[in-house]
Amino acid sequence: MDNELFEKAPIPRAYMTLAIPVVLSMMVTLVYNTVDTYFIAHTGNTDMVAGVAIATPVFTAMIALGDIFGLGGSSVISRLYGQGRYDDGKRLSVFCFWGAVLTGLLVIIFGLAFRDPILSMLGADGNTWQYASQFYTLIIIGSPFIIASMTPTNLLRAEGHATPSAIGSVAGTLINICLNPLFIHVFGWGAAGSASATVIANICTDAYYIWFLVARSENLSINPRLMLRDRGIAITRHEVSGIFAIGIPASVTNLMQSLGIVMINLFLLPYGNDAVAAMGIGLKIVMIAVLILVAFAFGGQPLIGYNYGSGNMPRLKALLRFAYGFLCLLAIGMTVVLVASARQLMGFFSDDQRIIDLGTGMLRVQLLSTVCVAIVLVTTCTFQSAGKAWGALALSISRQGVMLAITLYAGSRIAGYHGVIAAQAVADLLTAIPAIVLFIVLLPELRGSRRKTV
Repeated sequence: MDNELFEKAPIPRAYMTLAIPVVLSMMVTLVYNTVDTYFIAHTGNTDMVAGVAIATPVFTAMIALGDIFGLGGSSVISRLYGQGRYDDGKRLSVFCFWGAVLTGLLVIIFGLAFRDPILSMLGADGNTWQYASQFYTLIIIGSPFIIASMTPTNLLRAEGHATPSAIGSVAGTLINICLNPLFIHVFGWGAAGSASATVIANICTDAYYIWFLVARSENLSINPRLMLRDRGIAITRHEVSGIFAIGIPASVTNLMQSLGIVMINLFLLPYGNDAVAAMGIGLKIVMIAVLILVAFAFGGQPLIGYNYGSGNMPRLKALLRFAYGFLCLLAIGMTVVLVASARQLMGFFSDDQRIIDLGTGMLRVQLLSTVCVAIVLVTTCTFQSAGKAWGALALSISRQGVMLAITLYAGSRIAGYHGVIAAQAVADLLTAIPAIVLFIVLLPELRGSRRKTV
């Protein structure tokens, strides 16, 4: 483990060393999302586009469940590394990996048992049910592989292995990109082809991560024997609660993203499937900006957790100043570029002029609050890294949960269709304000400049 990078390297270099591989990985994921949407949209079947958009939150939910053990584990483990407790970190990494696998097996059981009511809740109707059901069923079957892949990709960054973490993610995404046109168009599998490509790609990603953890990692493991001792399991209730205290709010962030998409779709359904399809494409484009911000925010999480764990408050303050400043400037730049090219981007995904017109307006409004998203992401990442579970949870359930529900309801009553479209941007603004207040209240130690005793 490179302690020099965590403790002494210049802030911009240390931050970017860990963040850039995550960003590159995320960029490849964005290419996949773009390609996936492109091939689905160019089937010319609006109902298929809407059906996949309706079922996509299920895939997001898989990622969210993986974050319980991935982000929760990396937060705890990075602080343990800061305290020099490498053996404890290794032991907890085993729990995180197998906990993710077990969670995936439970998802298969419950996901298949309650498939029809879940699809109804998501908004599938007679026109979209077939395509939503195909996508949903295969994603549920592949859930152990999807959920498990989210654990090593986060834990490796806590050990400083940002590049191997990115390699696994990039390799899986490239496989996904190659399989999508083959399955969707050549084999004619449609929505089922998209889901099949996703599952196979995650299986390949898992295989790479398992190899790296077994052969190359010094402070992480998947060996279940490390969790055992003479009198039982060597994982304490306190350690598990520490992982869940951060992992569950991190998971809720992604679950709220799924819930947010579902709520927006449900409020748009009265305006027709064209509106749902246009929003499905528009949100994929918005995710270009959001995922890049997520990558830069959480790419620096190991640094924040390590320095908070070691009590190095001056370096932590410098890290946060850099993170907030850089991400806000990046958000402004991406907003300008994407707003200016909104119509061209929508035209890339669809030849339907109505969907292009609807999506262009949706996209431009959605992008107006990108700076607020940057503030919320850095603050959430800081709370997770520092073990401030309640602060992380409050922000997790706010932006695409409580605040969005309020703004959707109020917006639809006040301004109808346009109120629904503007709801997410208003919710972002209303979440950024309490994020700043919570930061001041929950991290009073950052007001001083001395090193904290651990």
